[in-house]
Amino acid sequence: MAVFRPKRNGDRRGRFHYDFYINGRRYQGSTGLADRRKAERYVEELKAKIRLGEVDEHGKPLQKPEAPTLRDFEEQFIKSIETRSAEHPETVEFYKTKMRRLLEFTPLAGARLTQIDERLIESFVQHRRRAVSPGSVNRELATLPRALRLAYAWRLVDRVPKISLLPGEKAREFVFSDSQEAAYLAIAPQPLRDAAVILLDCGLRVGELLRLKWSDVCLEPVADMPYGCLRILRGKSRNAPRELPITSRVRAILETRQAGNKSPFVFTNESGSGPLSVFTLEAQHARIRKILKLDGAVIHSFRHTCATRLGEDGLDAVAIMHFMGHGSLSVSQRYVHKTAAMIARAGAALEARNQKALPGPHGVPAIFPVQSSLAHRRKYTMH
Repeated sequence: MAVFRPKRNGDRRGRFHYDFYINGRRYQGSTGLADRRKAERYVEELKAKIRLGEVDEHGKPLQKPEAPTLRDFEEQFIKSIETRSAEHPETVEFYKTKMRRLLEFTPLAGARLTQIDERLIESFVQHRRRAVSPGSVNRELATLPRALRLAYAWRLVDRVPKISLLPGEKAREFVFSDSQEAAYLAIAPQPLRDAAVILLDCGLRVGELLRLKWSDVCLEPVADMPYGCLRILRGKSRNAPRELPITSRVRAILETRQAGNKSPFVFTNESGSGPLSVFTLEAQHARIRKILKLDGAVIHSFRHTCATRLGEDGLDAVAIMHFMGHGSLSVSQRYVHKTAAMIARAGAALEARNQKALPGPHGVPAIFPVQSSLAHRRKYTMH
């Protein structure tokens, strides 16, 4: 029994004692409490603290080792990211890059994890804002709480400070027009040109495109997909796994790339040993954007353009969600544009349904005569 009152040579004040084992080691002592429920709670808390290494067998606090600095914690943090995001190399590279930016600020890099508070974070924000946009600062700020949450889980810190993002970040709302698309593709080098077409017509995320393997590509007609399809096996959201139809120009691109390609990946690095790096596409895109003066256009804009075109062509939010692999319907609804024609089609659909399901004048059931007066109708229904 973990909690008990000694029968012989017992505590004269009636205080409860404890006797239990953890990992084969016996722990005994007095709770100092005469109330059984309080004594039981005391013992449960004592067990938890012993397992966490916070106290000894007598309940006395153990001295915690000093928390590492953010610079010293970097290696452990990146190893954790590499393990948990092994299938998403772009995610790993993102956190590596943003952590380097955090460590460039000496006061933050040299601070112990327990010393990183709201005041120090604000100093970093003011320092970085003088050099980069609010969006860039926010991406770097997003890395810091993930590192501190990991430190909290490992009992290296007692709290994670509140981190507020900067306002004024520009949303990625750039949409390619038909003329901008034509001008872009006319001068875009490979592999950017092929990647842009596939992103525009299939709405893939960049990570999905770079992970695409030939085993995920079908160039034969499938059901209602006359040009073939792409199979996305995993991704960012629960709706990411999906089968997408390809267009004729995407099929032509894939057939050309497949000829003589010995790599399992559709887009490979220069050595052909692995997938293409997203930084290769971003570097090529940056040059084209500058030439064409496409302010606000990023690689993600191709996917955004695809979803926008689906909405303009009349697809509803549910269809867009499944096609794009959005995590929720609310994301897809932003692409559905309400128009007078859309409302008119909805009314026509209801009228057609009534005419079919409810035979009678104007779709009203024959058993319920049309009355010109509400009073007549009430009289009819009462009888």
